[in-house]
Amino acid sequence: MTTVAFRAGVARGLVELRQAFTGTALLGQLLWPAATVAALWYFRDHRLPGGGTLGAFILPSVLGTYVAVGAVLMIQYLATEREDGTLLRARIIPDGIQGYLTGKLVTVSGSVAIYLVLVAVPGALLVHGLAVHRVGAWLTLAWVVPLGFVATQSIGATLGALVSGTRAIGYLSALVMGLISISGIFYPITALPRWLQWVAQAFPIYWLGLGMRSAVLPAGAVAAELGRSWRPLETAVALSIWTALGLTLAPVVLRRAARRESTATVTRRRDRALRRTR
Repeated sequence: MTTVAFRAGVARGLVELRQAFTGTALLGQLLWPAATVAALWYFRDHRLPGGGTLGAFILPSVLGTYVAVGAVLMIQYLATEREDGTLLRARIIPDGIQGYLTGKLVTVSGSVAIYLVLVAVPGALLVHGLAVHRVGAWLTLAWVVPLGFVATQSIGATLGALVSGTRAIGYLSALVMGLISISGIFYPITALPRWLQWVAQAFPIYWLGLGMRSAVLPAGAVAAELGRSWRPLETAVALSIWTALGLTLAPVVLRRAARRESTATVTRRRDRALRRTR
C-alpha cells in the first residue's frame, strides 16, 4: 500500500466516523451502550456460584463483545457499499481498494473504541470487584484488544465482500450475534452444554471475552472458566490465528469482489432494491 492510499484511507475513515457520531445518527449510536450500562446496573449485585458478582463477570465480557461487533459493522459497510457502487468507484482509483479498506478499518475501529469508553467508564463505577489496578491487567489488554480488533474486522471485511443486499447482511449479522450468545458473554460458558462449548471455542469471540476477563477480574473468578484456567497461551494463539487468517483473506477477497463489479451489476442491484421498497 502506498503512503498516499494510506493517508487517503485514514482521512476518509475519520470523516465517516465524525458523520456517524453527529446529528441524529448519534442517538442510534448511544442506544446499545446505554442498554448495556443499564444491564450492568441491574446485574451488579447478583452473586455467582463460584464467588463474585454477575455484573463484574459481564463487564469485561461485554467489552470483548463490542470489539467483536466490529465484524458486524464491517459486514454491513462492505455489503451495502458493494450494492451502491462505492466499491466499484474505489476500484478505478490507483490503490483505491487498499485505501478503501484502510478507511473502513479506521471508521469501525473508531466506532468500537467509542463504544468501549461509553461502557467501560460508567461500568467501572457501577460494578465492584474488578482488578483494574494491576499492571498485568493493562498489559493483557494491550495485546488482547488490538488482536481482537484486527481479527474480527478483517473476517467481517471478508464476509462483507462476499455478499450484498440487506437479506444477506441480516443472515450474517444474526450468525455473529448467535455466536456471541453462546460464547460465555452473559453467563459462564461452563453452564452451557459441552457441544456448545466446543462450538464457541472455535471462534474468536469466546477468546476475546476470556482475555478481557483474565485482565480485569480477580484471581478467584477463574473458577467459573473452563478448566478453572484463564488459558493465556491458548487465547493468544487463537486470536493470532484468526488475525492472520483475516489479514490474508480480506485483501484477496476484496480485490476479487471489486474486479467483478461493473456499472451493470450495480444498476441491477439498485433496481432490485427499489422493487423491494415499492
